[in-house]
Parts: sequence; structure tokens; C-alpha cells
Amino acid sequence: MIYIEACAFLYMPLNGNSSGRQPRRWLVTALAILAAVIVLAAFISRRDNGATVRTAIVERGTIRSLVSTNGKIEPVNNFEAHAPSSTTVRHVFVKEGDSVKKGQLLVVLDDADARAQAARAQTLLRAAQADISAAKRGGSQEEVLSLEAQLVKAGADRDAAQRNLDALKKLVQQGAASAGEVREAENALARADAQLTFLRQKQTQRYSNPELARVGAQQAEAQAAYNAAQDVLAKSNVRAPFDGIVYSLPAKQGGFVAAGDLLLQVADLRKVLVRAFVDEPDVGRLTPGNPIEITWDAVPGRVWRAAVTALPSTVKLHGSRNVGETTSIVDNKDLKLLPNINVGVTIVAAEHDNVLVVPREAVRMDDTKPYVLQVEGHELKRRDVETSLSNLTQVEVTRGLSAKDMVAISSWNGKPISDRMQVKF
Repeated sequence: MIYIEACAFLYMPLNGNSSGRQPRRWLVTALAILAAVIVLAAFISRRDNGATVRTAIVERGTIRSLVSTNGKIEPVNNFEAHAPSSTTVRHVFVKEGDSVKKGQLLVVLDDADARAQAARAQTLLRAAQADISAAKRGGSQEEVLSLEAQLVKAGADRDAAQRNLDALKKLVQQGAASAGEVREAENALARADAQLTFLRQKQTQRYSNPELARVGAQQAEAQAAYNAAQDVLAKSNVRAPFDGIVYSLPAKQGGFVAAGDLLLQVADLRKVLVRAFVDEPDVGRLTPGNPIEITWDAVPGRVWRAAVTALPSTVKLHGSRNVGETTSIVDNKDLKLLPNINVGVTIVAAEHDNVLVVPREAVRMDDTKPYVLQVEGHELKRRDVETSLSNLTQVEVTRGLSAKDMVAISSWNGKPISDRMQVKF
């Protein structure tokens, strides 16, 4: 607009005084204004050719590759007491949160039925033991004594039959006995030998192998029943197996419990286990010993530190996620971390110190090759780079840049930026 007006002024008619100084003064002024307008327009045009960009300085620092997920706190050394049979709770000597010592009596169940079962099982066991003893000896005490007496008599009868036979043989030689009497004596001796052999076999082999197996099975069954009854009695008096804290106590004094119901849980909470659920794509980034940081919303600002102790052995469905479970042992001396709470877990998969880092947005890809747009003066220059670690905000550059180089991130107006583009700040 100024340029048009100035040109129009040059062609204004003079007031009939073509040689006066006034018109010449106006002409000089107009030319000066025109020159200024041209210079200003050129400056504005040059300035508008450059895009305003966001930049960042290449710096040395520490970069960490993180795996962020959630986890759950579990006791490392845990004890659960369950009701061994259906009964009632006679006494509860502790409450939730109590510290207990090893061997301390915690809960007592009504064990009247258990004692009766133990007594019956003991009776059956003793009867079975008597049967097996009798089978091994060849019968009961009375039967053994009777058989021994029969053996003595059979032995005496056999000896008498032998003596009678010997005497008759001598008499036959003297003609005082007949051959028939000798044969009768021989038959009597054979019967005596058979009876003695039978009684001896009865003494050592009275029971067959199947009969012995049946008696042995009865003893084993009776022993198992007795052991089960004793186990019920032992579990009816719940004692602490180690020093710890009662962190769960469903049992109520006077209440009824069914077989298998949970009575209480005791744990040593000075060390706890963190079970972290790592999404499948991140499982391959884990190694034993990775640093791990645990946070809990109930204690803002507190961070517990540990290291990965066990890697996932499989991937399984957890809710709507495919995850691998990794575990870590965490010191919990102040007992702040409680069993079964949900915590935030950050695993440091890798960490590099004193390396060149740039914002993640500054690194671009071209045919799978990373590059940046370096700022040189008021112009962008493409620089191919090599990278290593990266996280959500930063990338480590191992080749192609130096510390304090300036790189472009993006234009302020959102338009694309490219190599050799003129920029301003």
C-alpha cells in the first residue's frame, strides 16, 4: 500500500512551477520512502521464509531403559493353619497384627471327636498288630502251646513205633513173630512219621502268603487311621512355627469351621516377595539382577529397592494381559509393605552413564536408518546417527553428534521440517 501511494505521488502534477524547489523536495522524499519500503519488504520476506522451530541441546547424562508394570506383595516365609475336621473353635489367643514367637499357642479347636477317633484307631491298630504277630508265630499263644504239645506227643509216638518195629524184626529172626506183624509195625511207623511232619509244617507254614498279605494290609490300614487321628489332634492346637506376625485371622472364638477352612495366617514380614506382572513384549528385556523399584500409593514418595531374583518361566493370561511373572525379595524391616497389597513396579532393564542423549522426538527414521536435523546457523542439516538405549523420552546417540550440538525437534506451527530448511528461533 505504501509502495503504491509513493509511486502515485511521483506522478502528481506540479503547480505550474516545474523549476521550484518545493517539488524537487517532495520528489526526494518520495524516493527515500520508496527505498525504505523496498528494504522493509525484503526483510519481511526473508524473515517469513524461515520456520520457527523447537530445539534441544545434545548433552551427556544417564539414560535408563525401564519396564513399568504392577505387582503384588506376598510373604516369603508364610504359614497357614486350616481346620483338620469340622468342629468349633474353643479358644483364640491372638488378634490380627500381633507379633508371635515360635511355639506360641494361637488357636485351640474342640478335639473331642478327634480323641474318640484316635482311640478307635488305636484299638484297631493293636488288634492288627496282634494278628500279624500271631501270623508270624504260627497262631495265638494257646494255639502255639497246643501245637507244641502235639509235636512232643507225635515225636514220642514216632519213637515208640520205631522201637516196636525194631523189636519185631529181631523176633522174626528168632521165629517169635510173623511177617504180618512186622508189616503192621512198619505201617504204624509211617503214620507216626507223617503226623510228625504235618505238625512241624503246621508250626512253620500255618498261613499262606495271601493270608499273610491280608493280615499285613489290615495292620497298614489301622496304622494309617491312627496316624490320621493323631494328625487331627495335633492340628487342633495351632502353634506358631516361627517368629512372625498374625496378618489374617478368619477364626472366631466359638465359631464353627468346616474341614479345610482357613484359621489364620502368620508370616515373617521383615522380608517380602514382590511378584511383578511383565507384559509379554518386555519379558525378553529382563535379566537376573535387574534393579527394581517398588512404590505404594498408600505411602506417597516412598521407594523400596531390590533386584530381580527369578525370571518368568512361562507366559500366561492375567486378566486381559499376557504376562510373565518375575519375583524379587525386598527388605521390609519397618513392616510397611503388607501381604496382598498392589504396588507399582519399575524394572531397570538397562542403564548407561555419561552418554550423549537427545529427546526421543528429535530422532527420525528413514528406511530404518535413524537421523536428526542439526541446526547450523539458521539452516537445518540432516545428520545420520547411531543409537543405543531408548526410553519414552530420550535416546542414546553413539555416533554422529557431539555434546552441545543443537538439534531440531519440531516446528511450533506443526508443519513438517526437513533438510536444508531455513529456520528461526
